[in-house]
Amino acid sequence: MELSTTAWIVLAGALATYLTRIGGHLVLSRFKTIHPRVQAALNAVPAAVLTTLVAPAAAFSGPAEAATIVVCFVAAFYMPTMAMFAVGWVAILAFRALIG
Repeated sequence: MELSTTAWIVLAGALATYLTRIGGHLVLSRFKTIHPRVQAALNAVPAAVLTTLVAPAAAFSGPAEAATIVVCFVAAFYMPTMAMFAVGWVAILAFRALIG
């Protein structure tokens, strides 16, 4: 049985993801302590990744998406993360229905 091109791409992506995750762990596990600057940089990674996903939607999508991002930004100061996601979900549905 021969694997299709799509199956090979999925397997290669899974392998690359696994290697990058385990590689970072192996490198950091060699150190007894992590320098505070490295720790601060690692703590900033989730926010940086989220920004790369959200910024294009705010800049290149419609006004409903931009308004939802503003609502979520404000909600993030007052609510837990999951509640903010729920507010964002309701906001995008409402703004798309109202604005288009």
